[in-house]
Amino acid sequence: MMPQSGTGLRKTNSLRDIVELPAWERIQRSIQQQREWVERVHIELTEIPAPTFCESARAEYMADRFRELGIERVRMDSAGNLLGERPGMDGNFIGMTAHLDTVAPRGASVTVKRNDGRLFAPGISDNGAGLAALLGAAAALQESKISTGFSLLFVSTVGEEGEGDLCGMRNLFAQKDICRRMKGVFVIDGSSIQQTAIAGLGSRRFLIEITGPGGHSWSDFGRVNPIHALSDAIAQLKRIPLPTDPRTSLNIGLIHGGTTINAIPSSAWMKVDIRSTGPEEIPRLSAAVETVVRTAVEAENRCGSGQLESKILPIGDRPAAELSPSARILQVIREVDLHLGIKGRYEAASTDANIPLALGIEAITTGGGGLGGDAHTPNEWYDPQGRDLGLKRILLAVLMLTGVIEETES
Repeated sequence: MMPQSGTGLRKTNSLRDIVELPAWERIQRSIQQQREWVERVHIELTEIPAPTFCESARAEYMADRFRELGIERVRMDSAGNLLGERPGMDGNFIGMTAHLDTVAPRGASVTVKRNDGRLFAPGISDNGAGLAALLGAAAALQESKISTGFSLLFVSTVGEEGEGDLCGMRNLFAQKDICRRMKGVFVIDGSSIQQTAIAGLGSRRFLIEITGPGGHSWSDFGRVNPIHALSDAIAQLKRIPLPTDPRTSLNIGLIHGGTTINAIPSSAWMKVDIRSTGPEEIPRLSAAVETVVRTAVEAENRCGSGQLESKILPIGDRPAAELSPSARILQVIREVDLHLGIKGRYEAASTDANIPLALGIEAITTGGGGLGGDAHTPNEWYDPQGRDLGLKRILLAVLMLTGVIEETES
């Protein structure tokens, strides 16, 4: 943006000033006019399967939409993240991200169905709603032709769900230039604008496998059984006392073992997820898991012939971190919520924001607006009522952080 003769430029970060700008009126008008388009792209991208580690087709769809909107430097990084830029007057970035992957497994139907104003499909809210909000925000900014101080970096990330272990966000912030230039990150995840994550919930995940010689259920009866040991370990894990403050959880999400009813299995495994708002609890529980598995294997080995062995393999480690109470991004979102009449909750969650927070970069996670429910199930749903408010909230907060460039009379 070049100033006209007799004019200069000034940067404003004030909410009061920004909402009085003609450009803010254009943004609000664009949000209303783009409703049908945002809903259409929301449905189209949701119907592109994107299990964790298989997000490339959905990333290509997002790339096409970014290019149509005039977003610059649209490209993929080495992890498969999609990046695009909207240049500002300053080379530093404010990031806006939404993850591409869903928990719906390969082969699951992701056809979107309508019923009584709601959209139903696995991933329609988590994170179809976040990706649609990212596109809706980019479209409104482009149509408004608003000029910002900081540049905007739009990112659709891979590997946020399950065993992705935030690999997309880790790769993004391993890029030194991006890490150096990033001054704040808005992670758009799901629909809810009443819940804002201002702390990264730490977690650790394990694959625990117990192996043995196996055998026939009759002729080799009495031989050590991996499923028996695994079951004993599960029972012991369930009895571990967990504090409510800091809030802590231990979940066994997957178990598997054996090949047929009439054989002693040669292996059995489970996947364990530990989470806590208190970083000290995670290593404590990790050690407890190791002790429980070792005790269960030793007990089975004493009772039967043959020997069991166990392996505990880490498959995920999300760092715990939180915003400072004085963080600018936290002050901004609180001010925006007060202005828009949103009564929100500010809490901890395990999201892509864990990575920048752990690096000391200000970040929050919030929804893109609307209503959603039954996430991570085949009955997941989304209602677009309230999407406009979510987009206004995100964009107003983003503009307060980037700053808006205005022409002034010299």
